[in-house]
Amino acid sequence: MSDQSQTERRVVIVGAGMAGVQTAVALREQGWSGSVTLIGAEPHQPYDRPPLSKAVLLGNAEGSAFDVDFEALGVELHLGREVTGVRPGAHEIDTPSGPVPYDVLVVATGALPVTLPGSEGVQGVHLLRTLDDAARLRPVLDRKHDIVVVGAGWIGAEFTTAAREAGCVVTVVEAADRPFAGTMPAEVAAPMAGWYAESGAELLTGARVASVEPGTVVLADGRRIAAGAVVVGIGARPATAWLDGSGIALGPDGSVTADSHLRTSQPDVYAVGDCASFPSARYGERLLVHHWDNALQGPHAVAANILGGAPQDYDPVPYFWSEQFGRFVQYAGHHAHADTTVWRGDPADAAWSVCWLRDGALVALLTVARPRDLAQGRRLIASGALLDPDRVADPSVPLKSATL
Repeated sequence: MSDQSQTERRVVIVGAGMAGVQTAVALREQGWSGSVTLIGAEPHQPYDRPPLSKAVLLGNAEGSAFDVDFEALGVELHLGREVTGVRPGAHEIDTPSGPVPYDVLVVATGALPVTLPGSEGVQGVHLLRTLDDAARLRPVLDRKHDIVVVGAGWIGAEFTTAAREAGCVVTVVEAADRPFAGTMPAEVAAPMAGWYAESGAELLTGARVASVEPGTVVLADGRRIAAGAVVVGIGARPATAWLDGSGIALGPDGSVTADSHLRTSQPDVYAVGDCASFPSARYGERLLVHHWDNALQGPHAVAANILGGAPQDYDPVPYFWSEQFGRFVQYAGHHAHADTTVWRGDPADAAWSVCWLRDGALVALLTVARPRDLAQGRRLIASGALLDPDRVADPSVPLKSATL
């Protein structure tokens, strides 16, 4: 694409979280000379989300705005502006203040937290997804309320950690028979369940919420739990309702079904981050990755493909981390179709790892306080190297030295 034709083209990015901001930055870094418009629904300066469940929540930081000079980058920023629809045939998106034309559209609207049925409008029920959510929860922690956390997943664990640090009494209720039921096998989740009691929080598994009343959570078996506040962390869904009727194909999970170049089913429309699934040749299936690293890495591929050079496939090794109960937990890869599970170390100890192999190759690993395992394992997954399971199982052997 010539510089002149680029200069006359308009990229509009809907969503001002990590994926949207990094797409704008990547476009400029890779030489895009046309206009770039970034539209965000929240009124706040674009910010990073991981600190919300840590420093911002505990009052150790007032915010987590990205260190990006949008004016210097030549990015036109529109905040507090909802986008209500898109008409690909007209190359326009719709907003309450009128249509916005585009030549290339990037959908980066992220995900919305799943709400607890029947809790809408009940006083004292909270989510933790936005800066405003964290601001509402800070005084709850300051007053040391008795708190019920619904959901023992990653957000539930991180919030419980912060609430216990603040001195709150915390009860965690989980409908499944273990924490992390949607993401971790039972044998891996089992030792992690003990972290709750170790922190002083009570974990109730097999505990389904029947209703939430002011000051009380009622379980399906009739138990009533006092709750000065309720924090719901039961998952997230792609924020794609605004695409209804657009002709942009969505999957059964609500994600935009992007191709390997992160293009959607409509011309000149891309999708990236938590709202988009993509086909992984590495894992032989479509992946929907709701994690920070995906929102950081995907924009580089989107920008390259918008610029129109050699098409760039997006097929990362998924990665995420979580700080919980005094532990740094990291995960890389995708273990759904592994045929072998290998432990490195004793999960009763402070540091251990779990490796998943398929046909002798490492496809995923979870590490607790073993960052070297994570760094080496991530590279081994990317390379597809075959490993010796006996050497993998020896925590004194570096993973990179376990190759055949």
